[in-house]
Amino acid sequence: MPELSRRLEVFSESVIRRMTRIANAHGAVNLSQGFPDFDPPEELKRALVNTAEGSIHQYAVTWGAPNFREALAVKQSKLLGIPINPDTEIVVTCGSTEAMMAAMMTVCNPGDKVIVFSPFYENYAADAILSGAEPIYVALKPPAFGFDADELEAAFRQKPKALILCNPSNPTGKVFSREELLIIAGLAEKYDTFVITDEVYEHIVYEPFEHTYFASLPGMFERTLSCSSLSKTYSITGWRLGYLIAPAAIAEGARKIHDFLTVGAAAPLQEAAVTALHFPESYYTDLTRLYSEKRNLFLDGLESLGLKYTVPQGAYYVMVDISEFGASDDVSFCEWMAREVGVAAVPGSSFFREPISHLIRFHFAKRQETLHDALNRLELLRQKAAKVAL
Repeated sequence: MPELSRRLEVFSESVIRRMTRIANAHGAVNLSQGFPDFDPPEELKRALVNTAEGSIHQYAVTWGAPNFREALAVKQSKLLGIPINPDTEIVVTCGSTEAMMAAMMTVCNPGDKVIVFSPFYENYAADAILSGAEPIYVALKPPAFGFDADELEAAFRQKPKALILCNPSNPTGKVFSREELLIIAGLAEKYDTFVITDEVYEHIVYEPFEHTYFASLPGMFERTLSCSSLSKTYSITGWRLGYLIAPAAIAEGARKIHDFLTVGAAAPLQEAAVTALHFPESYYTDLTRLYSEKRNLFLDGLESLGLKYTVPQGAYYVMVDISEFGASDDVSFCEWMAREVGVAAVPGSSFFREPISHLIRFHFAKRQETLHDALNRLELLRQKAAKVAL
C-alpha cells in the first residue's frame, strides 16, 4: 500500500478540538474550544427560520451572495474608512479558517517564507505547511506579549512573502497598538511583504484599548489580505461564514483558490446573516459590554482563587500560569484537570514555538452560570493537585 502524504508528519491534529472531545468524555466545563454556550440574537434566529421556509436552498455565487457582499462592504467600509467594492474585493468563505487558507495559497509559492508571531493560533503553522511555505517565528514576549522590533526586522531580512497578524490575538487577548502596527507596516513596505490579518475578534476589545484595522493604515490596503468571520461577533460559530477582503487583483486570485476548496459558503446562511450585518451600532456596544462583564466575572474568580493570569485586552481568552503546580507537561496537566477537576483548558504549548509549558488558555464566552460552575470546580484544583505528581 502506498504511503500517505509526508506533510501529515509535520503537524498534528488540533489540540483545541481534542480538548473539547476530552471535556465531553469527562463531563467537564469546556473552557477550551472558543464557542459560546448561548444563542445568537433572536432577530438572527428568526431570519434563519424565515430563510429556511423560503426558496434559497441552491448554490449562491461562488464568492458570495450579492446581498451578503453588499451588506458586508457597507459595514467594513465604515470601519476601515476605505470604500470596499463588493463585486471585486470580497470573497465569502466557509469560516475564517478557509479565508486564512485561501489567503496563504493565494500569495505563497512552495518554499516561500511566512512570518508568524508566537504564540499563535494553531491553524497558522498548518496553513503554512499545507501551502508549502516555511514559517519564521517571532516571539511575543509575556506577560505583555510585545515584540522586539529588531527581532522582527531580522525576520523580514529573510525575505518572507507574508506576515500573519492575529489582532486581537488568540490565544493571548493582546490588542496591537497603532504604534506596533505602524512598525509592522513600515517593515512590510520596506521589504515588500504581504500581510494576512485574522481579525475575527474585531468587535471584542476592552477599554481603554482600541482595534486598528491593519488595512486602514496609510498605504497598507494594497498589500493586506484581511480575513475575518461572523462566528464570534454574532455567536454563530457553527454557521461557518467568513470572508476575505483584498484589492481586486488579489481577491480575484483568492476566488480561484476558494472555488476549488469549497465552491461556496451555505446560501441560506448567507441570506439569514444579512440581517446581522445590518445591526445598528448599539449592537456592537452591547457586545463589548457583555464580554466585559464576562471577563470581569471570570478574572475576579481567578483572582479570588489566587491563580496568576494575564489580563486580556481583547478577544475572550485568558492565559493562566500553572507554574505553582510543578507540572512538567501542560498537555497531561490539562487532560488531568478535565478528568479530575472537571474544567477543560488548552495547553499553552500548542500555541508557542518556544519551549513553554507553564501556561494554559481558558475562554470565557459562556453564560454566567457556566463560568460560576467552572470557578467553583477550580476551587478544588490545588487540593486535588497536591495528591498527585503532575
